[in-house]
Amino acid sequence: MLKSPKVSVLMPIYNTNLEHLRESITSILNQTFQDFEFIILNDSPDNAGLDKLVESYRDRRIVYLKNRKNLGITQSRNKLIDLSKGEYIAVFDHDDLSMPQRLEKEVTFLDTHPNVGVVGAWEKWFGDKKRLFCPPEDDVEIRIMMTQDNYISHTSCMIRRSLLDAHKIRYRENYSPAEDYKLCAELMSVTEMHNIQEPLVMYRRHAGNTSQTQRSKIRNRAKKIRLEIANQYPAYQHEYEKKYRCYRIKLFGFIPFLTIKPKKNKKMVYLFDILPLLKF
Repeated sequence: MLKSPKVSVLMPIYNTNLEHLRESITSILNQTFQDFEFIILNDSPDNAGLDKLVESYRDRRIVYLKNRKNLGITQSRNKLIDLSKGEYIAVFDHDDLSMPQRLEKEVTFLDTHPNVGVVGAWEKWFGDKKRLFCPPEDDVEIRIMMTQDNYISHTSCMIRRSLLDAHKIRYRENYSPAEDYKLCAELMSVTEMHNIQEPLVMYRRHAGNTSQTQRSKIRNRAKKIRLEIANQYPAYQHEYEKKYRCYRIKLFGFIPFLTIKPKKNKKMVYLFDILPLLKF
């Protein structure tokens, strides 16, 4: 019997820019950790260019599949999970890059922290906008910030497959295109989370990102998820309000006159959002 791989790297593709896809695939094949299967699912089955590119790789770790018809991102992600054989699932988007030690560091962390079921990392943006996304490290801080948005970088995360199966957790179609946020929100109730404090992926920022093309829909779905998290975990919501919420008193409804900002374990009061007045 063939031994199952330690990791399943799952990547759905859809009319992907060929050069971007080449760079993404290469970044996975060049990982220092080698015990993985790399399942690539084409959700644009009529795109012959994608076939030619993926099939040009002669690497036995690549499993290339095509949907008979376009299923959409949520169903494609779930299909990839169902097809995977690894103990750990590494999520990866079709135009991003993984640093060479990404899989090795995430596997090492999960192997040595059995209480943690989801591990992510910092995310370095490149392309039309450059920044470093630095989500918090420990489980409690992640949970506090999850009341506001998804603070597990989706394209960087690795998940224990057993958790998804045992608790029947999958991506939810009715939360798309914020299905990644919903997935992590559901995982909050069954495991601890962690973010490795260094960039292990490079997120390609461009006008074609879903976050740009479906911005309004993402905001609406994310608002629904935030409300659900606040209802289920009121203590985390309260802690966020206490530690991070700013309060403003405005003149004429728009000029920030007095601003109260949390700062470590104290509150700072600023005049016109700039001049410090007092600390309490």
